[in-house]
This record gives sequence, C-alpha cells and structure tokens, in this order.
Amino acid sequence: MPISSDGTIHEEEVMVGGKQWKVFAVGGTPAQTIQHGLLELYQSPPNLVVAGINYGENVSTSITISGTIGAALEAAAFGVRALAVSLETEARYHLTHSEEIDFSAAAQFTRVFAEILLRRTPIEDVDVLKVDVPADATSDTPWQLCRLSRARYYRLVSPRRQRLDEPAIVGYEVAPDLNALEPGTDAYVLRVARQVAVTPLSLDLTSRVDLAELEEKLRTA
Repeated sequence: MPISSDGTIHEEEVMVGGKQWKVFAVGGTPAQTIQHGLLELYQSPPNLVVAGINYGENVSTSITISGTIGAALEAAAFGVRALAVSLETEARYHLTHSEEIDFSAAAQFTRVFAEILLRRTPIEDVDVLKVDVPADATSDTPWQLCRLSRARYYRLVSPRRQRLDEPAIVGYEVAPDLNALEPGTDAYVLRVARQVAVTPLSLDLTSRVDLAELEEKLRTA
C-alpha cells in the first residue's frame, strides 16, 4: 500500500468480445484496486474476483511479490472468493500490455475455474485458486493440482550503480534449474510437465507443523 498511490478512479468504456463495457481505472497497486473497488464501487460484495490474466507466470515462493496474487489475496481478506490467473510469457513481455500475446487458452481456463468456484460452496482453507497456464497451452491441455515450489525460479539481479545513493532497482531474470524443480509443484507442472498448474492458496501463513513439538524445541533450545 504505497503512499505514492493517489487512489483516483476514472470511468472508461472498453470494447471486449464485441461488447461495450463500463470499467474503472484506479490509481494504485492491484491490491489497492481491490480495496477501492470493494469499498467504493460495489454496493454489495461480488461473487468472485478474478486477478489477471498476468503477463508472465507466478510460480514458486516468488508469489509473495506478485501484484496479481496480492490482488486476489486482498479480495480473499474481504471474504470474497478469488481466482488469480497468469500466462507463461517471455520475460520481455512482463509488465507490458503487448498485443502480441495470445490469451485465448488462458482465458478459457479462467472461465473453467471461475465456473467451478461459482457453482460450489467455498472450500475451507482455500482462499485463492492460483492458475498458471503454459505459453503453448491449448483447450486440450490437462490441468494438475499442485503445491508451491520452493526452488528459486526468478533470479534476482543486483543493481549496477557507482554510489548507493543513486536511484536503482533490483532486477530479475527467469532462470530456473529445471532439474531442481520438485515434482508435484507449480513450477514443475508448468515448465516440465507443460500442464496448467492449479495451486490452492490460504491466507493462513502459519507453518503446517506440530505446534506442541515446535514449542518444546524452542523452549529447550
């Protein structure tokens, strides 16, 4: 929630699927967009929030700095079911609005999982359904339920500058070691199996350990 966001809301008209839609552009991060939308634009909570489709995959523990995932988690914090969808792309397309990318397969899977979430009652401890679609996916590509990978997927790149007080940002590159990706994880399913990776996320970040056993270890350390 950076204080540099001004929170302005602009009403616009866009053409999608041959139909004219009224949309709102918010001056803020994806998570702040959810906040303004639910607090100011909706009279009652929506049935579902869809974040994405993102340019670039959101896999492994790197999701903690994803705007798309952040927006979905913020919706979940409001008690709204949420879906976060990302499409695997080359890194040069990240943070762009390139029209070269074909989102048709990702859009189809977005619809599939949106319908699933809308048709059934909320699932305990599944606050967000994260969906990552391979770049070469088709309507026939299988999907697989999986967990987050702990393997380093995005390699951070140190800023190049002469002095520490010069403006600079930390960069990144997509350079996973495919041999290090764990079977059954989102990064493995996406990059190795070339299937749609579906990962249930919970707002509860508590480690899934035996708390009594952990307390004993901590107190006797």
